Amino acid sequence: MMVAVKEGRMAFKGFKTYYRITNPEGKKAPLLLIHGGPGSTHNYFEGFDKLAEAIDRPIIMYDQIGCGESATPGHPELYNAEVWMDELESLREHLDLKEVHILGQSWGGMLAISYMMERDPKGVLSLILASTLHSAALWREEQWRRIDRFMTEKERAAFRRAEESDRYDDPDYLKALDRFMDLYCGPTVDENSPEYLKRKKKNAGEVYITAWGANEFGPTGTLADYDYRGQLGKITVPALVTSGQMDLCSPYIAKSMADELPNSRWELFRYSRHMAFVEEEERYFEVMKDWLKDLD
Repeated sequence: MMVAVKEGRMAFKGFKTYYRITNPEGKKAPLLLIHGGPGSTHNYFEGFDKLAEAIDRPIIMYDQIGCGESATPGHPELYNAEVWMDELESLREHLDLKEVHILGQSWGGMLAISYMMERDPKGVLSLILASTLHSAALWREEQWRRIDRFMTEKERAAFRRAEESDRYDDPDYLKALDRFMDLYCGPTVDENSPEYLKRKKKNAGEVYITAWGANEFGPTGTLADYDYRGQLGKITVPALVTSGQMDLCSPYIAKSMADELPNSRWELFRYSRHMAFVEEEERYFEVMKDWLKDLD
């Protein structure tokens, strides 16, 4: 299947933001995808190319300033929510996205929530909050609940030692971290996986450590104080919360977010970890089609 793809770059703060538009001639309001990390890339969203023509709308993805094709090594002053919200606003203006559906995955969902809460944007027709969070503190609590309940004593000790000493190169820690991320993050990438899942990410580590921290359960970076618990009632647009059964975004996090959003639906993907649109692609895209069909 070949679908039209248009690439471009937008000037932003002295650098360039890379973007990619699938099905640019689609007739309905665009779907804008915001990747996770912080420090990941749009790469894993290229699977959405399969969806673009079926929903008759452009699908726009981009690499946030700092990473991927928008990499800015050595510029940690850019790696914070204010800059990324400015970038999102600039991209909407640059591409004339007066009306848009926004899907944010993981950190991308945090950015979408911050954008709605802090900038009160016009023209957002709906939000899809994929495997994301409304509180860094709650995220930490839930990861540590799993560590304390489901990891071995040796693994728990390695995690505590690393955090207490602020040293994250111990082989026992790295082995335990790999197991934790295999359980709750994924997806499993092998030689049969699509190229876009295997593609190398540029400058991911610098951005992730600066903005988030050393690992998923220790937010210490510029986003460490992110917390909108008790405030999400302000977001009144239709909101679809999606998450996996074994997701870093635990069912507890997803449900507590969905409960606070006044116009929300929660879809749990039973066989998925942190990327249900990869691990249950067919079902995810059916849910997306159903969600978008009446919302323009």
